[in-house]
Order: sequence, then structure tokens, then C-alpha cells
Amino acid sequence: MTDLRAIVIEQEKDGGRILAHTAEVRRVTDAFLMPGDVTIAVEFSGLNFKDGLAIAGRPGVARVSPLIPGIDIVGVVEESSDERWRPGDRVVLNGDGVGETHHGGLAERARVRGDALVRVPDVLSTEQAAAIGTAGFTAMLSVLALERNGVDPASVRGQGSSVLVTGAAGGVGSVAVGILAKLGYPVTASTGRVEEQSDYLRALGAGEIIARSELADPGKPLQSQRWAGVVDAVGSHTLANALAQTTYGGTVTACGLAQGPDLPASVLPFILRAVTLVGINSVEAPLALRETAWRRLATDLDTDALAAMTTVIPLAEAVPAAARILAGELRGRTVVDVRA
Repeated sequence: MTDLRAIVIEQEKDGGRILAHTAEVRRVTDAFLMPGDVTIAVEFSGLNFKDGLAIAGRPGVARVSPLIPGIDIVGVVEESSDERWRPGDRVVLNGDGVGETHHGGLAERARVRGDALVRVPDVLSTEQAAAIGTAGFTAMLSVLALERNGVDPASVRGQGSSVLVTGAAGGVGSVAVGILAKLGYPVTASTGRVEEQSDYLRALGAGEIIARSELADPGKPLQSQRWAGVVDAVGSHTLANALAQTTYGGTVTACGLAQGPDLPASVLPFILRAVTLVGINSVEAPLALRETAWRRLATDLDTDALAAMTTVIPLAEAVPAAARILAGELRGRTVVDVRA
């Protein structure tokens, strides 16, 4: 049988408690892969915060053992029993349980459901598609949610307001800043490293930079109205304060929990300011929405901005990089070249 390199996670659990955990690059055979109707020669995967959690052995992500992590898969179809896909097709997969309940993209080959695949847009390379990855896909879903709820660039400018992006130097935040700026939104970026990241975020299109500390501590349930829309990847007090500062009729999207999964807020922003809170779930997004998001990503994200936020590493460096993404030490998007 053909062998392949992969990062493999193994865990010993007692109920939900992890007793032992390993994550390392190994050689495995095709027989190690899980069932699926499409086999992909993986070229790139992205390193996302969720991948960092899985590789580090944090609970709640890796739900089977052993498991190949990697919630992004980008590559070329090798074999397919799904009539929609043929050998040579360039495809991308985000979510759908890969890297959680099904082997993911941090391997040289993957076997997955054809239902979950999206064709890589012609204008993007496979490396660019991986640079976008789940983080960029999530950012695009957030922007689409703002649009559906009437948060458009002209109205935001007319209010003298802006769209706030929290965790702005991270993967979701960096892509969100880039997309929003290209679409013409005034953007305020929140980061914990203002001095270090200001030039980077302004280059992506942010007009204003604020410190994470302005939002990170407990605040009043209603505060001065500042944001017409919010893309939040942080959760906890940051999300609660963002809600409390959103203008009448504004929309806040929630897609992350870097600060925590709690929401220490009140109903006052919803019933007194008609604020809308939209949850963003990239894992279970239906195919039609996936295809729409990728079509928009191909046109609404500047490729120079994407290149500026992207670092490419070989497969062997993904395990140590996982610790760095959890520590907030990685900026923008990290792409793993699984062939290197």
C-alpha cells in the first residue's frame, strides 16, 4: 500500500478527560484514511486556532483517536466515485467535521465526502485558497451576514461609524479587515499588540486601531454607540462590550472564542437598540452558501493583501506552530505545505 506523511493525534481519555496525548508526524498507509467517495492529493492546509487546540490536546476538538488534524483541505482530486468530481479537479474543503471527527488536511492525502467539496475558483491558486482557508471562509460568512442585515458601506460612512473587527491580527480578523476595506467599509481593528501590528493592519485597510484592553474587561450593559457592525472572533467580555457599543439597528457576528465561550451580557442592546447577533458556523454551512462565499472571496479579497498576511511552513513545523497560534504569536494566516 502507498504510504503518506501525516500529523497524527492520539489520545487516551477517561470520559471527557484527556489522560494522555501525542501529536507527531508519522508515515501511515492509505488504509489509515477514513471512508469517503473522493480521494484528494493534498497540497496545502491552513493552520487555524481550532487546529492549534486539537494539536495541543485541548478538549472539545479532536473527537476520535487516532486523528489527522487540519480543518482545511486544498488539493487535486485523484479518484472519485462522485460524478461531480473528476481526477485533476482543484478542490477546497472547510469544516464538515474534518480535523474533528474525520481525518483532515495535515497529510499528503485525504479521503472525504464529495458533497462537502467546493471547486477552487479559477483566479486563485491552491496556495491562495489554503491561505484563505476556514479563517477566510468564516470571515466571508461574517461579511455576508452583515450585508444581509443591511450593514452596507454607504450607510456606515453616512453614520460616521465603522465596522469593528476584534482579534484583528489573527486569521479571521486579518481576512475580515481585508475584505471589508476592499468593499469600502470604514474599519476599526482591535488588537492586543497595537504598536507591533498597527502598520500591518493599516496596510490591510484598517482606518483606526484600538487596543484589545478597551473591550476585554467587564463593562456596562449599554455604552456609547460606536459600531454599525462587528466581526467578533474573541467572545466573552469583548463580545459583550461590542454588543453594548453597537449602534441602533446594527449587526454583530460571533465566530470565535479566543477570550472565552461565555457571553456576560444583558438583553438591553437587543431590546433597546434593536441590535442583531448572528452566529457564524463554518463547519455546517450548506453547500450553496459555501459556493457563494468562495465566489465572493475570489473577487472581494485583494490578493496582495492576502499575500501580506500569509506565511508558508512545511508539515514538520505545524506541531510547534500550533502552540504559537494558541499563544497569539502568529499573525494573519499560516499555510502548511504538506508536500514540503
